Amino acid sequence: MNTRMRRAAVAIAAGAMAVSLAACGSAKESGDKKDSGDSAAKGDNIKVGLLLPENQTARYEKFDKPLIEKKVKELTNNKGEVVYANAKQDASLQNQQVDTMVTNKVDVLIVDAVDSKAIAGSVKKAKDAGIPVVAYDRLAEGPIDAYTSFDNVTVGKTQGEALLEALGDKAKDGQIVMMNGSATDPNAAQFKEGAHSVLDGKVKIGREYDTKEWKPENANANMEGAISALGKKKIVGVYSANDGMAGGIITALKAAGIDNIPVTGQDAELAGVQRIVTGEQYMSVYKPYPQEADVAAEMAVALAQGKSLDSIAKDKVDSPTNKGIPAVLVPVVSLTQDNIKDTVIKDGIYTVQEICAGKYKAACDKIGLK
Repeated sequence: MNTRMRRAAVAIAAGAMAVSLAACGSAKESGDKKDSGDSAAKGDNIKVGLLLPENQTARYEKFDKPLIEKKVKELTNNKGEVVYANAKQDASLQNQQVDTMVTNKVDVLIVDAVDSKAIAGSVKKAKDAGIPVVAYDRLAEGPIDAYTSFDNVTVGKTQGEALLEALGDKAKDGQIVMMNGSATDPNAAQFKEGAHSVLDGKVKIGREYDTKEWKPENANANMEGAISALGKKKIVGVYSANDGMAGGIITALKAAGIDNIPVTGQDAELAGVQRIVTGEQYMSVYKPYPQEADVAAEMAVALAQGKSLDSIAKDKVDSPTNKGIPAVLVPVVSLTQDNIKDTVIKDGIYTVQEICAGKYKAACDKIGLK
């Protein structure tokens, strides 16, 4: 899988070059977009609206935003501007932010929706104003022009497979708790689908939750409820859809005196990686944000300049409201103690010093992470 990721990284880099050389590419037919003459006149002086969903998960402010800003600059000879807003998990606020972007006449929008259904009307407003929309990380509803994310069903399968591997024979002896993400996030449904496709029939699911707003404190409360209902001796593992919730879950497990059971995660957050080092968390899913961010920037710049997405998007996806959306799905990696060096450290997400700071140094030494 690591080899696959390296190949993917090369492919994305090549895609970026293809976009930069695509100036002579065919302009998209006008109709619900700006006419090609207008786009051509715009050149590199474009304004990209970037709307991210929340700031509780570390990735959005630390990785996605700066990576997209950097790539837009690269693709526009430092002339392109990124206008940023974070919805702080508030779907109504995000709709207002889209309205503001439309009023300010951005040339294209990159939107990571808080609520994929609630954003649909705002996406239509943008389109009606001649502003193309790239759905980022979550497949928003409404007339979007392009989509990039990770293969979310595969993410869930990866988590489920890792949990079964960690459980071994214990899968037959006890029960697991499933802590899924927010019901308003279409990704959460796909993670759940992938996980169930692997777990169903292999292990008993004692309790399952959709966790409001992905919040760690809600996952913590749900886990306390599961422990109370099932009994602490019956729980052999926990499927957690992301690292933030895993932190809340592990706090509840510790408080109940439950140790050494596998807990999954996703996003390779620093705290999650550190818990993997200490053995408190079994795994996370590493999603190469640089690749996803680069693709989003490539799509946005191409659309703003009236170019075809044919050289970028080789896949098509369907949303509940639109069919055949040009898409790029980036592969993922199961992150455990065994491959921290080959993933987040190799890709420059974290340094050994960051992961192994302070109280984590002894655990790092123990697993040979130096």
